[in-house]
Amino acid sequence: MNTIVTSKEAILHVSRKLIQEKGWTALNIRSVAAACNVSVGSIYNYFPSKADLITETVESIWQDIFRLPEHRGHFDNFVSCVQWAFDCMRKGNETYPGFFTLHSISFLEEDKSSGKRLMAQSWAHIQTMLSMVLQADPQLRPGVFDETFPMEKFVDMIFSLILSALLRQDYDCSAIVEMIHRILY
Repeated sequence: MNTIVTSKEAILHVSRKLIQEKGWTALNIRSVAAACNVSVGSIYNYFPSKADLITETVESIWQDIFRLPEHRGHFDNFVSCVQWAFDCMRKGNETYPGFFTLHSISFLEEDKSSGKRLMAQSWAHIQTMLSMVLQADPQLRPGVFDETFPMEKFVDMIFSLILSALLRQDYDCSAIVEMIHRILY
C-alpha cells in the first residue's frame, strides 16, 4: 500500500468518483483511503476529519458542476447564461445523482454551518456571474432597470427561480427564458 498521496486534488478526484459510483454513504476516510490505495493516515494528512473531507469534496463538486466555459465570451446575452446554468444543473444531476437535494437539505450532519457557508459561497459566485453577464448584455432594452426595479433584484429573482428548479430537479428553463425575454428585450 502506498503511504504518500500525490495531492489533495487526487484525493478529491477519488472522492467525487466514489460519490458518483456509490453515493454519499460511501464517502468516509477509510473508503477514500482504500480507493486511493493509501493508508488512512495519509488521508488525515490532508483532511483532519470526515467533515473536512466532505466539505472540500462538496466544494469540488460545485466547481465541477458549474465549470465556466473555456472562453468567457460564451455568453452572448443573459439568456445564454441562464441556459448554461440549467444545462450545468442537468448534467450535474446526471453525474452526481441526488447531490443537489442532499446538499441543500442537510448533507453534512456533523458540521452544518460549514456546509451552509460553502453553499452560500457557491451561490454567490453564480449570482455574481449572472450580474456581470446581465450588465454586459448588448441586447438589454434601455431603461429596463431603475430605482424601483434594480438589476440586483432582478438577478436575485432569477437566481431564486434557478434554485427552485434545482431543488425540484426541473431542468426545463423555457418559461424562465420567455419571462426574461419579455422583461429585458
